[in-house]
Amino acid sequence: MIDTMTADNDQASGSPAAASGFDVLSDVLRCIRLTGSMLFLVDAHTPWMSWAPRAQDFQPVVLPCAQHLVSFHVVTQGSCWAGLDGVPPERFETGDVLVVPHGDGYHLASPRSAQPSYGHDEALAFFRTMAAGELPTVIHEGGRGAETTQFICGFLGCDTQPCNPLLDALPSMAHLRTSAGPSDRLRHLIDFALCELRQPSSGGRIVLLRLAELMFVEVIRRYLETMADGQTGWLAGLHDPLVARALARLHHAPDRRWTLDELATQVGTSRTVLAARFAQIVGQPPMQYLTQWRMQLATRLLAHPTRQKVATVADAVGYGSEAAFSRAFKKCTGLSPAAWRLRDGA
Repeated sequence: MIDTMTADNDQASGSPAAASGFDVLSDVLRCIRLTGSMLFLVDAHTPWMSWAPRAQDFQPVVLPCAQHLVSFHVVTQGSCWAGLDGVPPERFETGDVLVVPHGDGYHLASPRSAQPSYGHDEALAFFRTMAAGELPTVIHEGGRGAETTQFICGFLGCDTQPCNPLLDALPSMAHLRTSAGPSDRLRHLIDFALCELRQPSSGGRIVLLRLAELMFVEVIRRYLETMADGQTGWLAGLHDPLVARALARLHHAPDRRWTLDELATQVGTSRTVLAARFAQIVGQPPMQYLTQWRMQLATRLLAHPTRQKVATVADAVGYGSEAAFSRAFKKCTGLSPAAWRLRDGA
């Protein structure tokens, strides 16, 4: 599970977030407990359709400790049609990536009119046995047609409650176009993954789970790099120099007794400008965002094996009293800190 990222190595990059001195994306990925679940390769011959039900149907059988399941698919050879249930599919070419972050049912197929060859129960059984490592890492699908499509399927678990700004910023389906060049880090990860998938070796299962995490992070970085000017949302905030500086400071010191005036001074603007721009891009005021992020940090601390006292957790996320923290936590999550800890099994 991704849990040890730091910002030090990213400060040399040219992004606004890196220039702010703190890697906000790494902080969020660490705190939402991104965990690899499966990574496998599909070798499909026309006609074929590969489909998945809603993530809430199979997440409990493949990764029961996770709150949510995210999937992504990378076309490594050929082309196909792909899309969400009930939505017209899009054409995917070699190198394109499909991301389904919110758990919708979806499918990939070639030709477009291909029909599924398995039902709901068979899909659940497949995911259960694949997640358990009981199936080969290369799956063959389809008929005897001459056209071949190969694609890597990755699945990861993560937290969504009380706050996951990354998922909230992503659309129901993201279609990332192929990117070529020596600096295409995703291509290197794909090559590594294909080698592991086609030539299984000792320790390969843990390597594939970590590759699922790394590939997803690189997909998100590509998505961030290709965002157009004028977009809104948390990821767009990482693109905006002013909002990125504010996010960096809040994430770097969430326990600080922040006020809007102090944050504005830290990022070099007026409170009016900061409040307006932050709300316009991120979708909520800075202090409201800070409260939600503090609660996400608190859930992680409450679940920690050391079982820190609630008062210690309260202080770690910037609350001067246990009572004030407990009120804020219950308002955000609907549960007291103690009840959340019991629910989370800590």
